[in-house]
Amino acid sequence: MQSIIKNNVGETLDSTWARGAGGLRQSDWIVVLGHGVTGDKDRPLIVDTAAALNAAGFDTLRFSFAGNGQSDGDFRDATITKEVGDLDAVLSAVASSYSHIGYIGHSMGAAVGVIQSAKDPRISALVSLAGMIDTKAFAKTEFGQETPDDGLMWEEESCPLSSAFMTDLCETIQSIAEQARCVTAPWILLHGSADDVVLPRDTEQVQQMHGDAVQVVCVDGADHSFNQPAHKEQATDAVVTWLTALAAR
Repeated sequence: MQSIIKNNVGETLDSTWARGAGGLRQSDWIVVLGHGVTGDKDRPLIVDTAAALNAAGFDTLRFSFAGNGQSDGDFRDATITKEVGDLDAVLSAVASSYSHIGYIGHSMGAAVGVIQSAKDPRISALVSLAGMIDTKAFAKTEFGQETPDDGLMWEEESCPLSSAFMTDLCETIQSIAEQARCVTAPWILLHGSADDVVLPRDTEQVQQMHGDAVQVVCVDGADHSFNQPAHKEQATDAVVTWLTALAAR
């Protein structure tokens, strides 16, 4: 496995690899974790999910998309389209060392995973945490009152809202429903019922498409990032149980 991961424009992606617990180790599996917009690989949801997977025997690799966290790049260039390229680079870095790759994405990171999984058989299992489908609705609802290239995302000084971001989500992509329809890998989607950032209807849309072919877990009362300890534990337990059963097949 490559120790230094660069995307297709030569930017180094900050990543953390961790080994699964010895006695339980699933040596042919690795689970890659990608964060949401304005996040990075060290967000609590990503760190805690990876730790739970390590305890269950899975190797993990969590990474920051370019322009986020300690990765190279400019945050203003961090669009879904570019992040798909980042994920492709990460998959290429680990594929020679593992026969099965799971991908867990949160929010926008989940949208990235859907787009990649729809065209990439290297993803053996897909996990969406509060996953985004209607990218235009998200961008317009959350940032529609801001002026691109002048405003900020959620008033965070380190997260300028770029026209590249808004154009990508609102015009280039708009929705990833068609890509979601093309996903054939085993897929579990988890969503908090109180999520007011990416609405639960995005996950419901996938469930309507795929029916019983996907597993859906609604975490009652959970917000967008499953911040309450009980909500996070419910989500991580569901993910670990599902992936463990999949790896045992």
